[in-house]
Formats: sequence, C-alpha cells, structure tokens
Amino acid sequence: MTAGELLREARRRAGLTQRELAARAGTSQAAVAAIESDRKAPTVPTMQRLLAAAGATLVLAEDPTQTLRRRGKRFEQALGLAEALPFRRDGGLRFPRIPT
Repeated sequence: MTAGELLREARRRAGLTQRELAARAGTSQAAVAAIESDRKAPTVPTMQRLLAAAGATLVLAEDPTQTLRRRGKRFEQALGLAEALPFRRDGGLRFPRIPT
C-alpha cells in the first residue's frame, strides 16, 4: 500500500473531503491531492500529521535490515562467548558425579 492509498483510505473512513482534511492538518487541498495520487511523497512527520487529522495513527514497522544486523551482532556475541568457554579435545563430556 502506498502512502497515497493509506491517506485516501484514512480520509474516506473519517468521512472527510480532501479540503476538510487539509484544513484540519494545516495544509492545502492541493498537497493532499498530490500525496493521494502519489505525485508527491510525504515525509514521515507530514504523513503522521495528515493521518492524525483523519483520526488515524501511523505505526512504523521496524526496518528488516536493521533487525537482521541486530540479530547478526547478537549471533557474533554468542559465538564470542562460546569461544571463551573451556574446550576439551577428547570429545567426551564429563559431568561431576553426584553422591547418592
């Protein structure tokens, strides 16, 4: 869904005309029309203001590349911790005996 489609849908659900939405958001009807037709890409603050004027909120999804980077860093940290653990070359695991 484009920004224009999102804005148009929010405006229609609120029962507003482009002129009414523009007046509530403190902008022009031409600016609303340009965004709704995807001729103009709004900034995030502008989109938030327009949607708020229509009674909606903009919830931004986390950037997937940032999520992958963060997970990659955590994986590197886990590998670093694993490398710091003592290693036995005999291949066997030895557990302490628990007296019974």
